[in-house]
Amino acid sequence: METIKSTRSRRLLGRWTGIVIVAAAFALGLVVLYHTNYDPRTEDAEVFANFIGIAPQVEGPLVRLNVKDNQVVKKGELLYEIDERPYQYALETAVSEQATLEGQIVDEQRRIAAMVSAVSVAKANIHSSEAAVANAEQGVARARAEWTYANNNLHRLEPLLTKQFVTVDEVDKARTSETAQAEALRQAESRLDLTKAELNSSLARREQAENAVTTLEPLINQRGAKAAAVKKARYDLDNCRVFAPFDAIVTNLTISEGAYAHVGQQMFTLIDARTWWAVGNFREGQLKRIAPGMRADVYVLSRPNLRFSGVVDSIGFGVTPDPDVIGNLQSGLPDVQRTLNWVQLASRYPVRIRVANPTPRLFRIGESAVITIRGN
Repeated sequence: METIKSTRSRRLLGRWTGIVIVAAAFALGLVVLYHTNYDPRTEDAEVFANFIGIAPQVEGPLVRLNVKDNQVVKKGELLYEIDERPYQYALETAVSEQATLEGQIVDEQRRIAAMVSAVSVAKANIHSSEAAVANAEQGVARARAEWTYANNNLHRLEPLLTKQFVTVDEVDKARTSETAQAEALRQAESRLDLTKAELNSSLARREQAENAVTTLEPLINQRGAKAAAVKKARYDLDNCRVFAPFDAIVTNLTISEGAYAHVGQQMFTLIDARTWWAVGNFREGQLKRIAPGMRADVYVLSRPNLRFSGVVDSIGFGVTPDPDVIGNLQSGLPDVQRTLNWVQLASRYPVRIRVANPTPRLFRIGESAVITIRGN
C-alpha cells in the first residue's frame, strides 16, 4: 500500500515539476521576446573611426620623419618635413619679382609725370605762340594800313608835280615814306610767318608729348599675378612641414627618411582618435525600436567584460539591393531572374553608435563588437 502511495507521489511531483519547467521556459521566452523587441541587440557590429590618408602637397627628399607606425600623436605635432630649400628659393624669387614690378611702376609713374609736365609746358607755349601770332597779325594790319596810306599819298602827289602844285621835295618825301612803309609791312609779315611757324612747332611738340604719355594699366595688371606667385611659393614652403590636424594614431606607414616624396602619393594613414563608433547591422523589423539619441551598451570582443556607454548617432537609410529580388539594374529593363525563395531573410541596416567613453589603445577599426540598444 505504501509503495502505491509513494509511486503516486513521485508521479505527481514529476508532473508538477514538468509544469513548472514549461511555465519557466514560457516566461523566459516572453522575457527574451520582450528584450529582443524593446532592447534590440546585435552581434553583427564592428568598431569604426574616421581616418585620412597623409600625402605630401609638395615633392622632394624626406629629411625628417617624426612618427613611426602605430604611434599616437597629438594635434599640432610635427609629422614629417621635406627639404624646403628649393621652395625657399622660389619664394625669394617671387618676392624679388614682385619688388621689381613695384619699382617699375614707380619709375613709370615718374616718367609719366614728366611727360604730363611736358604737355603742360607745350600747352603754355601754344598759348604764348597764339598771343604772338595775334600781335603779329595786328602789326601786319597796322603796317599794311600805313603802307596803303603812303602809297596812295605818293600816287596822289606824283601827278601834281608836273603841274608844279607840289615841290620835288614833297614828292621825294612821299616816295621815301612809301618805301619805308613797304619795308615795315614786309618785316611785319615776316614776323607773322615766324610766329605762325613757332605756333605750329608748339602744336607738334604738344601732340608728341601727349602721344608719349602712357598708362600704368599694363604694369598694374601684373600685380595680381605677382602677388599670387608669392602666395603660392609661401604656401608650398609651408607645406614642407606637415603637422597633425588632430589627435590621431599613425598606421600603414610605408616610407622612411631619405626617400623622395611625391605629390599625392600616400605615405601613411591617420586614424582620428577623438571619436569612435560602433556600427551594428540591425534587422529592419528592429529599426522601429531605434531612434537617434537612445542610449546603448557596446562590448568589444577583445575585452568582452567591459561595457562602454554609447548614444545612437544615426540610422542607415540604404543598403545595396539584393539582385535575387529586384534583378540587375541596367540600361533598358531590369533583369529579374525567376527564382522561388522559401525563406525570406530580413534586410539589415547599419546603425551608428557613438561611444561616449572609449578607452585609449583598446579600440581598433574593424574590431568585432556587440551592441544593445537600451531605449530612451
